Amino acid sequence: MPRILIADDEESVRMLVARAIGMDGHATVTAEDGAEALDILTRENGAFDLLLTDIKMPVMDGIALALAAARDFPQLKILLMTGYADQRERASGLDAIVHDVVTKPFSIADIRTAVANALSA
Repeated sequence: MPRILIADDEESVRMLVARAIGMDGHATVTAEDGAEALDILTRENGAFDLLLTDIKMPVMDGIALALAAARDFPQLKILLMTGYADQRERASGLDAIVHDVVTKPFSIADIRTAVANALSA
């Protein structure tokens, strides 16, 4: 069963995403921001198959989190989410470490497909 770490500062998005990808049998852990997600990754020694993170968050944003996670846990697959065009543009230089950027709002089917594609890559 793949383990997925979800980081998003909006509780409703965290819960929706966790429920949606849980439908596919994935185990999920959630974090409110990038700093909390990095703490979880470090504490669990990167024992996740996928990091699914929002880009725009307080404390540590998703891009800083992705860079730190890729440095410390190079085997970890990373998928970003954003509802902001300028944030998507910021992520364009991260192709080497990020599988894809999912645009919000997304449907349950969209996020499930994006996660399945990232896990199978």
